Amino acid sequence: MPSRPAGTEASSSSFLTDVSRFLGAFRWAFMPLGLLALVAVGVHAAADTLDDRLLTAVDRLDSAFDGFVGRYPATASLVDWVSLETRTRLARALTLAWELAADLLLALPALGYREVAAPAPAEAWRAALLSEPAGPASWKALLQRCVRRPTPMRWVRPLATAGVVLAGACTVARLVQGTVYLSWRPLFGDTVADLSARGLAVAALCGVSVSLGWRAVLRNLQHADAACAAVGPRRAWTRGLLGCVLVAPLGLAAVWDAAPVLSFLR
Repeated sequence: MPSRPAGTEASSSSFLTDVSRFLGAFRWAFMPLGLLALVAVGVHAAADTLDDRLLTAVDRLDSAFDGFVGRYPATASLVDWVSLETRTRLARALTLAWELAADLLLALPALGYREVAAPAPAEAWRAALLSEPAGPASWKALLQRCVRRPTPMRWVRPLATAGVVLAGACTVARLVQGTVYLSWRPLFGDTVADLSARGLAVAALCGVSVSLGWRAVLRNLQHADAACAAVGPRRAWTRGLLGCVLVAPLGLAAVWDAAPVLSFLR
């Protein structure tokens, strides 16, 4: 039997290889932008869940203010000073400011993400005699420093980033699920569209988390470790403390309200 010519397969494989290499040359640009976008989407999803809570807090403050000024005839007219519309705008402004501050603290470090090739193993005598510049710290080294020299910045920033990127991945998964379900339902029916939408949503959730999520956490862990290492052990405890106070509630809200992971499996 005559053999099948392999020219077509070889040219197709060569074309895909060239395209992959061409796109890989821009990995230094789209990977940091992807991390930045994922963190920003997660922060927005978490801040969206805190809007009503901030409005409730503003209402309680306004109620306490009204109760105080209403005791005296001279200040009784100030009871209606802050209307419901004003309180709503104030809560939205506080939420927006909170979201932008969290973006600066968690998303901007992602722009410093860089990938380096693994160092080639060197001989024992060369490693002992030559001092080479140290590369980015690995997961193991970073976690060891977090345990041995714990600081609020080393723990709160990466954990808040983990919650935020999980919320961002869930947002992408919900978008995939809704798009697939609404577009496939007229073609394949409700059951097939629902199962397919859930499966693709889980795939999107896992894909975004594996490709981008852990890198965003690693980058914030590296940034926090470098910031704490740049100062003394005593000052490291207060380094970035205000930022930790700002991002910790957003991280909790992201995990508690903005990351319905189990909803894709029910």
